[in-house]
Amino acid sequence: MNPPRNKIARGIFLSAGVIVPAIVFTLSGVNAQDKAKAQGIAQPHGSASASGSEEVLEDKAAQVGFELLLTRPYVNSEFTDELFSNLWKVWEEPARTEAERATAEERREMTLRRYGLTARPDGTPGGKSQHGMPLQYLRNADNEWVVNCFSCHGGKVAGQIIPGLPNSHFAMQTLWDDVRASRFSTGDFSLKDLAGGVLPMGNSNGTTNAVIFGVLLGARRDIHGDLDMTRPLPDLLLHHDVDAPPWWNVKKKKWMYADGFVSTENHRSLIQFAMGPENSGAKLRSWNRDFEFVMAYIKSLEPPSYPFEIDSELAAQGERHFNQVCAECHGTYGEKETYPNRHVPIEEIGTDRARYDSLTPQHRQAFAESWFADYGRSPVVTEPEGYLAPPLDGVWASAPYFHNGAVPTLWHVMNIQQRPAVWKRTEDGYDTERVGLEVTEFETLPANVTDARVKRTYFDTGLFGKSASGHDFPEQLTPEQKRAVLEYLKTL
Repeated sequence: MNPPRNKIARGIFLSAGVIVPAIVFTLSGVNAQDKAKAQGIAQPHGSASASGSEEVLEDKAAQVGFELLLTRPYVNSEFTDELFSNLWKVWEEPARTEAERATAEERREMTLRRYGLTARPDGTPGGKSQHGMPLQYLRNADNEWVVNCFSCHGGKVAGQIIPGLPNSHFAMQTLWDDVRASRFSTGDFSLKDLAGGVLPMGNSNGTTNAVIFGVLLGARRDIHGDLDMTRPLPDLLLHHDVDAPPWWNVKKKKWMYADGFVSTENHRSLIQFAMGPENSGAKLRSWNRDFEFVMAYIKSLEPPSYPFEIDSELAAQGERHFNQVCAECHGTYGEKETYPNRHVPIEEIGTDRARYDSLTPQHRQAFAESWFADYGRSPVVTEPEGYLAPPLDGVWASAPYFHNGAVPTLWHVMNIQQRPAVWKRTEDGYDTERVGLEVTEFETLPANVTDARVKRTYFDTGLFGKSASGHDFPEQLTPEQKRAVLEYLKTL
């Protein structure tokens, strides 16, 4: 039995760093097969018929989930193709002049790169209605662009586009700044444009202010997810950037998010970033079956294999050292894999604690009592000790590292004193020696970098929530052992 409709949540619903306004998920307690039949939600092009058996639907679940993410809008549109094509007109110099001199095709490629958007891989669903759209957006029935989950979880590494990979190029704040400036220039702007100027979307390309989105969007929702505009807005001071985790590791985890407070069996937790006022509670709950499929897709993903040469003899040595020092938290790999799902106390891990401090036990308890956690039936860790040590499958591809994306390579993870204070990546370069992003390092932000949009192309670890400190466990290893472990990590 669900609690009475007049029961009000004791706090705000929120989620942690997995995604941005792209995460648009919701669910209901209605029988899954009946829901699929009633709404036709299991019938994207090429997927199983909703009138088929539940077994057939589940066999196709991952395929359906992938197609839903790429074709079905769950939030309002953001702009038109025409506006996107003309964003270059509000760029800073010299980018604006370079774009003006380029051909239309070159200019579009420049625009996609600027905002961290990529082409859709071959074979991606969508058909003619999505022709020419980047992986991170879809086109709705009105020919307008709608952000999807791949904005944060569809990235590229060494030039290879991989759905489920953190999008370390995504320039969310810069895109919003440019869209807003373009609209202001014509007098055509919305309340959403104004809100984007108040609450930062992210202070570095590749990271987003994901936690505070959940706090803000959930503040005006009751325990059932219904909109209640009389509820007070929360304190928004403790907001900070986070780095999206790779989706292919979700299937190994018992808990989701950096602090591991939500069960990976709870697909409803994916909905929270769709809680904009355009979506009623009833609409959110009606999407329950959709996001069972979405979670099935996420859990179907496999990590990409390291594409460069590996010294197998050195890697074998590294495996032994890894198992001695790292496996206690990150598990073992190979034929007999283990993963402990360990929460490491915040004092022990020593990494930036802004993400940990941003959610209180009251916040998590409110989530536990809500529809998003099935009114207490889905497990919630209300007082985690610290951060969840993640599995390291495909770790070579998921740079930058730590929950805030502060460390550009695995070599820097293991060589604490060498972590750069400020760094800037290249577009597609990959550092095979240090295993991670190809970067230029700086002691401070260059004095000639003054435009906020350009500043975001640098990662400044001196900013709030962006510290690269902590995780000093590799100090137990000698330099030679670190080198061997680094080689072994390429094999995972």
